[in-house]
Amino acid sequence: MYLSSIFANPERVERLLEIGKNSFQPLLEGAIVYTIPLTLISFICGLALAIFTALARTSGNKALETIARIYVSAIRGTPLLVQLFIIFYGLPTIGVIIDPFPSAIIGFSLNVGAYASEIIRAAILSIPKGQWEAGYSIGMSYSQTLKRIILPQASRVSLPPLSNSFISLVKDTSLASMILVTEMFRRAQEIAATNYEFLLLYTQAAFIYWVICFMLSILQGRLERRLDRYISS
Repeated sequence: MYLSSIFANPERVERLLEIGKNSFQPLLEGAIVYTIPLTLISFICGLALAIFTALARTSGNKALETIARIYVSAIRGTPLLVQLFIIFYGLPTIGVIIDPFPSAIIGFSLNVGAYASEIIRAAILSIPKGQWEAGYSIGMSYSQTLKRIILPQASRVSLPPLSNSFISLVKDTSLASMILVTEMFRRAQEIAATNYEFLLLYTQAAFIYWVICFMLSILQGRLERRLDRYISS
């Protein structure tokens, strides 16, 4: 009924086409200027945090392991949106004021760090203990064995789930609109608020998200094949 009513009115079709044409560039700019950089920065910071957390969980040090466990449990046990609200809206009540974009980076990085640490930890534990013993037998230290033997193998195991986490993060950045980050989805909200074509604008934003994620999935496959060749060589 909705589509038939639209196509039955040529003026409405023309208006929708004009709105879609004019809104595409602002949405694309929002993706390039905010969504993609927010995803990349947050994932890199989160991945670094995840590696340290995973190593702490597997270090055998009770204090480090306890801190890491509490961090992972707290982040995984609370919604991402609540975490963003605590950072952006909650911390100012105790005098800690952070701008929207840095707040989003902190929130997403902490979230990625917790979830990715479990992926990396599982990948490290999946490597047979004989690999560690082989490294020690030829005189390697713990760090050398980890860097030269364990992590290259663990990276292949963890690449698919980490890639999926990265793709999910692209979509999760839409939550940054709730803390005033003018990324792509917030641009769609702002434009839709002026012309009331919410279905058109949100569908257009969804299409751009889908294109980005589709391209990333292709890149993921290529990275997996390249890593396979590197490990086997």
